[in-house]
Amino acid sequence: MSLVVQKYGGTSVGDAGKIKNVASRIAKRRAQGDDLVVVVSAMGKSTDQLISLAREISEQPAARELDVLLSTGEIVSSTLMVMALHEMGVEAISLSGAQAGFRTDAVHGKARILAIDPKRVHQELEQGRVVIVAGFQGITEEMDITTLGRGGSDTTAVAMAAALEAKTCEIYTDVDGIYTTDPRVEPKARKLDEISYEEMLELASVGAKIMHPRAVEVGAVYDIPILVASSFKEVPGTLIHGGVGMEQFKKVRGIAQDLDVAKLTVRGVPDRPGIAASIFEPLAEAHLSVDTIVQNASAEQLTDLTFTVSRSDLPKSLPIVEGVAKEIGAGEVVADDRLGKVSIVGTGMQSAPGYASRMFRALYDAGINIEMISTSEIRITCIIHESRVEDAVRTLHQAFELERAEPSELSAAEE
Repeated sequence: MSLVVQKYGGTSVGDAGKIKNVASRIAKRRAQGDDLVVVVSAMGKSTDQLISLAREISEQPAARELDVLLSTGEIVSSTLMVMALHEMGVEAISLSGAQAGFRTDAVHGKARILAIDPKRVHQELEQGRVVIVAGFQGITEEMDITTLGRGGSDTTAVAMAAALEAKTCEIYTDVDGIYTTDPRVEPKARKLDEISYEEMLELASVGAKIMHPRAVEVGAVYDIPILVASSFKEVPGTLIHGGVGMEQFKKVRGIAQDLDVAKLTVRGVPDRPGIAASIFEPLAEAHLSVDTIVQNASAEQLTDLTFTVSRSDLPKSLPIVEGVAKEIGAGEVVADDRLGKVSIVGTGMQSAPGYASRMFRALYDAGINIEMISTSEIRITCIIHESRVEDAVRTLHQAFELERAEPSELSAAEE
């Protein structure tokens, strides 16, 4: 008998029929002898519906109250799941994030898990029950409910697996694994049998929606293998783990896209020590993340500073940056929210040249203009116009031959 943590996403529990289907899967797995802790997301689009409802009441609802409201979505799905299991004769109990022991900081809407005390979960498992945990939520020291941000149920599941020392964490969703890119954009995308934590974290961080970056990060830190598979089909999924074979470290493994990109440019920034800090510290204090940063060469002690934020964060970021620009004596602030990014990811870029040149040549041949570039050891990201993102994905998928089972490495001539 093994302890397994599972997670079912919103599409998997989108209505009563789907909840019954998941309950059947849980009952079957329980009958095989495994102890189960199951994390569930809110049903279908219910989180979006709750947000829309809140906006009808208030244009800017208080963050604390919005968290309390949004946390109810997972409570609904978890309790309905237990009811379905009871109908099948399976002993089960639902727990909120707080009841399951999740303690977080007080950053409403984007809370981070500080600690997990799974005492109640252990007690229920010892009673022979399947434990259904409401994902996406926790509680502060002051007993205020918080939410973990979009995709937070993934983080709930992997963090719970780590706290319980489970053998694996299984993420079930409406797709049957991790693909080389989004198959809805590139029909030739190929499903991967396995992928490293490092590569999956990069893909998730730059737009791949199948896994939340924080969940992958927790899995890597605590060495929890994560299986991503379909909740609708009995087919092999993709295993995210640290033991990927050496041959996997020789190529581009995937391509990610993201349309949640906006660019801010501060003109005429005084080129003196401390200016960058004066711009980015207020953004950090407002819990706004900055991605790609480019500073032009100084001319007459003035420079232009450009950086990207999430498109959804632009309304909060713009007035902060405009205020700072005025304080430091900079010029105008220009915003552009019609951008997207496309990224290639693969550990092969750590040790072999030629990947950047191949990427840039492929985009040039397709007539796609690159506005900004950022890199890591295993990733190259290009900021481009939003209208060309899907073209770029297809172009790069073909350029790096990702549709092939074993893509060829770059030739010496290309390097």
